[in-house]
Amino acid sequence: MRVFTFDRDEREVTGHDSVGLHATRVAQFTDTTRATCLAVAPGGVIGTHPAASHQVLLIVSGSGWVAGTDGARVPVTAGQAAYWAPGEVHTTGTDTGLTAIALEGGPATVFEPEER
Repeated sequence: MRVFTFDRDEREVTGHDSVGLHATRVAQFTDTTRATCLAVAPGGVIGTHPAASHQVLLIVSGSGWVAGTDGARVPVTAGQAAYWAPGEVHTTGTDTGLTAIALEGGPATVFEPEER
């Protein structure tokens, strides 16, 4: 077993007109599948870009919004996730700040809760 910290600020990301975005690599599972911790500052945005692969964004703290190809903003908060298919244009933003884990690679099967 190894215990490590993934909330360190590894690098600022400004690509795709991102603002207030900091990324820290967490793990590389295969040549194409990885996990990254993303910290988005209050008022920050992950700029609009196409998904390079299957992407799941797990909101672990804070709240904000996500948008897909149509640009419609959908509110998200800790405990929720967003999925984008390869090539799907998307963006994420927050007024108050958020931390998320981005899982990228694929193919991906997303397991949504069953209706009770």
